[in-house]
Amino acid sequence: MVRVSELSRHSGVPVATIKYYLREGLLPKGEATSATQAVYSETHLRRLRLIRALVEGSGVPLTKVRAILDALDDTGVDLHHLLGTVQYALTPETTPTDTPEWREAERNTEELLARLGWRVSPSSPARPRLTHAIATVMGLGYQVGPRTLDTYANAAHMTAERDLDRIDPAAPRERAVEHVAIITALMDQMLVALRALAQEDVSARRLRGTDARY
Repeated sequence: MVRVSELSRHSGVPVATIKYYLREGLLPKGEATSATQAVYSETHLRRLRLIRALVEGSGVPLTKVRAILDALDDTGVDLHHLLGTVQYALTPETTPTDTPEWREAERNTEELLARLGWRVSPSSPARPRLTHAIATVMGLGYQVGPRTLDTYANAAHMTAERDLDRIDPAAPRERAVEHVAIITALMDQMLVALRALAQEDVSARRLRGTDARY
């Protein structure tokens, strides 16, 4: 058991922020040792680290952090739905538009999911996000055909399997939530960077002339 100052030092979260989380109910109260003092356990440290990963590492608003923590503490919520709560909180919201491009892109999205047989909720925020990307490409005068979508989808599914392979269902639920928060926010950046590096490599192999630059 440690005091709030030590909890702050171990977690890297300022004392003022810890007290704010306590007031907001995001962090359970400590064990009172006097009218104005309390001590905190390893459970508090794990929860603080999780909140920090969500807020600082993934940019999740506190309103959504609360929803994640509520699902985490509800043992009636299975691991699949808990991780879905995290992923949905991390996925930016997309507003549909009533345009021909959007309607066609939406059909492409639904046909893709049906073709692949993916078990995805109708409320997934990634659905309109994918639709938006396809519609934007169409609006620029390009087409995204089934072959292209299937290629990217298969690569994404292989990556997702690797992501989920690292989750231990027997481990504390906080670890699983933290893992999803990290891979969703930070591994996405790695994937974008790796794709850019791969494009440069393929371009150098296929298209490079005598110019030594890029």
